Amino acid sequence: MLTELRVRDFAIIDALDIAFAPGLNVLTGETGAGKSIIVDCIALLLGDRAEASMVRAGASAAFIEGVFAYGGYDDALRSQIEAALAEHGIECDEPGQLLLAREVRANGRSVARVNGRAVGQNALRELGELLVDVHGQSEHLSLLRVKEHVNLLDRYAGLWDLRQRVATKVGELRAVRRQLDELQRNERERARRVDMLKFQLEEIRAARLKPGEEAALQEEHTRLANAEALAAYADEAHAALYESARDAPAALDQIAQAMRAITNLARFDRQFEEYLKALEEANAILAEVARTLRAYRDAIEFNPQRLQKVEDRLELIKKLKRKYGETVEAVIAFAEGAEAELNQIEHSAERIEALQAQERGLLGEIAEIAGELSRKRRVAAEGLAKGIEAELQDLRMAGARFEVCFAPQEPDATGADHIEFMIAPNVGEGLKPLAKVASGGETARLMLALKATLSHADSTPTLIFDEIDQGIGGRVGTTVGQKLWGLARAHQVLCITHLPQLASFGDAHFKVEKVQRDGRTTTLVRPLDRRARLEELAQMLGTGGKAGAQGAEQLLKEAEAHKGK
Repeated sequence: MLTELRVRDFAIIDALDIAFAPGLNVLTGETGAGKSIIVDCIALLLGDRAEASMVRAGASAAFIEGVFAYGGYDDALRSQIEAALAEHGIECDEPGQLLLAREVRANGRSVARVNGRAVGQNALRELGELLVDVHGQSEHLSLLRVKEHVNLLDRYAGLWDLRQRVATKVGELRAVRRQLDELQRNERERARRVDMLKFQLEEIRAARLKPGEEAALQEEHTRLANAEALAAYADEAHAALYESARDAPAALDQIAQAMRAITNLARFDRQFEEYLKALEEANAILAEVARTLRAYRDAIEFNPQRLQKVEDRLELIKKLKRKYGETVEAVIAFAEGAEAELNQIEHSAERIEALQAQERGLLGEIAEIAGELSRKRRVAAEGLAKGIEAELQDLRMAGARFEVCFAPQEPDATGADHIEFMIAPNVGEGLKPLAKVASGGETARLMLALKATLSHADSTPTLIFDEIDQGIGGRVGTTVGQKLWGLARAHQVLCITHLPQLASFGDAHFKVEKVQRDGRTTTLVRPLDRRARLEELAQMLGTGGKAGAQGAEQLLKEAEAHKGK
């Protein structure tokens, strides 16, 4: 519900802070005092279009802020609100509470925020439709949105679980049909795809690639391409270690000479025994290196044919990598994927047949569940129509007819019925779509009758009626007040009225008045206690003195007596 409304520099409003109560909130005041401007402020919070003319003269911007509490309402509503918040990346500092704000600048531009985060107008409108229904100069009334009619009927009839079963099966059917569509799409394209896959597979398979092959080939290529230099380096190293010349003794010979000298030293000084062991180890290591170098030198092959084969193989791998992946492993993985896809396409006939059988089965299940849903809807629709017609009778619209119109449709998540509410407000008139009924007092009473009947099915927390008493008199006003107060047991209701009979049923009463301050006109709103309410009701009755006071007192007592029942 709307708990707080703060307005700055909007139209003729300078500064306004209103704390609304649960139940029925009535706003009264003289014509032109600014009552409907308050509704305009709320409508702006709900995503209505902003205009530069909304900004108070002399101000740079208008600012409206509303605090909405939704934590105490049903799980479905909370889930819808939280899903909308998540979709737009909005976080909640206070669980179950939303802060909607709108700033309208003098140049006509506006900024919308939810919980301090800037959002688009569509996001504000989406949340607004979940929080508030407004019937007045600016309408956000779900009853006038045909797509909501099926939702209201199903909630009224308690058919939501059955409908969810239909939605689940329809979701499965759509998934099956998507797969069928993909498989059946353009046979010629599939044939071209098969040819391409076969070519790619044959090209990769013919290469007989092995993981790690490229690195081994590159090493071999390096050896083959540099065989002469490698042999020369190996021979030079081997000669330095093992082959002595007259003027250049080999390293191993030098070490052998050193070992003989140190052996003689060790006979006289035992500390050299340790060094002798180190030289023996070094000698063994160098001898092993010399043997390895000789074997490496002797094994080096000057083989131009093998070099050409290695280069050809590396070029083939490079070509395949350029087409199918960055590494040999990636090329092999590509081939495996192509083989799987080819297998799927070549066996698509069997898959199509299986999917078609699954489709037929789902269609049968949907027809059965949707048929049950339709039958129960039609039964509930009769009860709904009778309830609404009874409400209209109380509201002095005797003879008005209401009907839920059913039309078949391709099954979707809502079932196999297109549902629309139809109304014939007067005797002798044909039924018309609810959304096309003329505005005025007749429409206001119709909306009230619908809301009263559907109140347990409609989860919208706050309902606003702007001058619902238009075109009706005091006798009907009492009935309307009773209906609104009853409606306010399940919703928060804000009602702007000129009828004292209606206003007497308010759980909270606010007076809207226009005053002069510092040479300028501004609108004020103040809550009324019981004494102030009596004064306001007496003024609304248009009877002065003691008679007016007694009339006002009588209205409040009658309203309180009705509430006490």
